Amino acid sequence: MKDIITGIVNKYDLAGKYLDNLAINELNSYFTTAADRVKAVEFINSQSSKIVKEAATRLYAEQPELLRPGGNSYTTRRYATCLRDIEYYLRYASYALMAGNNNILDERVLDGLKETYNSLGVPLSPTVRSIKILGEIIDSEIISKKITSRNIILEPFNYLIIGLSEQNI
Repeated sequence: MKDIITGIVNKYDLAGKYLDNLAINELNSYFTTAADRVKAVEFINSQSSKIVKEAATRLYAEQPELLRPGGNSYTTRRYATCLRDIEYYLRYASYALMAGNNNILDERVLDGLKETYNSLGVPLSPTVRSIKILGEIIDSEIISKKITSRNIILEPFNYLIIGLSEQNI
């Protein structure tokens, strides 16, 4: 997993260049938002079970057919798998948030996930909705903690949503 610092330094190292103003500005932006990133990740870490439970509760309230016979969360095993997956999305989003880099989301979540879900008959729309709900839960906490870097904090969730929502043409 690369963080933003490693990514920038590696890029300039490969080019054999010193860090220029663009690189310095990118690094400065990362460091300026570091405290907000830490606060958000601390919240996620300390409340992860509660966040996942709330996300699942909201998802199933909106889409109760998922819990009915024939629904993708109908059996206890499938329900547990859904909760596990929601927890994965939250955990990997927190890694990307702290790193300031979404590469881990490609490597560990998005690469092959759509194909796997499609082959298993798992609908993507509830998955996307669960990630949106995770973002909404985090966003409400960000507002209550007066964290100013909302877009940066929500970026990993939005990245996952876009990655899972893209259509192959």
